[in-house]
Amino acid sequence: MAKRLAFYVNSELCIGCRTCGMACKNQYHQEAGVVWRQLYPLSEEIYPHRDSAFYSLACNHCDNPCCLAGCPVGAYTKREDGIVVHHPEVCIGCHNCVRGCPFGAPRYNPATHTAQKCSLCYQRIDEGKQPACVQACPTEALKLIDLNTFQDEGTVQFPPGFPNRPDIGSSTRFKQPKQPKLVRRTA
Repeated sequence: MAKRLAFYVNSELCIGCRTCGMACKNQYHQEAGVVWRQLYPLSEEIYPHRDSAFYSLACNHCDNPCCLAGCPVGAYTKREDGIVVHHPEVCIGCHNCVRGCPFGAPRYNPATHTAQKCSLCYQRIDEGKQPACVQACPTEALKLIDLNTFQDEGTVQFPPGFPNRPDIGSSTRFKQPKQPKLVRRTA
């Protein structure tokens, strides 16, 4: 059985350092303003506590990717291991993928006049390495998992604040931050 590779975001461990995004930018030398991995602080409606919590997000390498379905020139392919790859040499910069993705993964690059997105560092994976963002995470809050074998009871596919689109089938899995325990002083 082929692997189904995906990102695992553990919001309990993420400290908001942005190392994952910097590693991605360093790996691919993206132009200013082009960001493939973004760190999103959770709003008070989602996590109403004094401490901050975060989601580190990039492409979700969906089961039924909108970017692939909406591309008129075939600039996207999906590998057997679930990785959705963008081929910039084919892209005509029509913005269909940018408009169609409810997760905001494809981004338009005005310097190249093409769309771009995270391709889960498939070249690194093919060499037996971890994606740059995963390797760089100092708290191991970001991991590469195989959905066929990954088991964690506390994991969710569509956490609060994340688009709930089962029809697309985001492969990213999340561990939500724990609610702080209420401590009462006894007299």
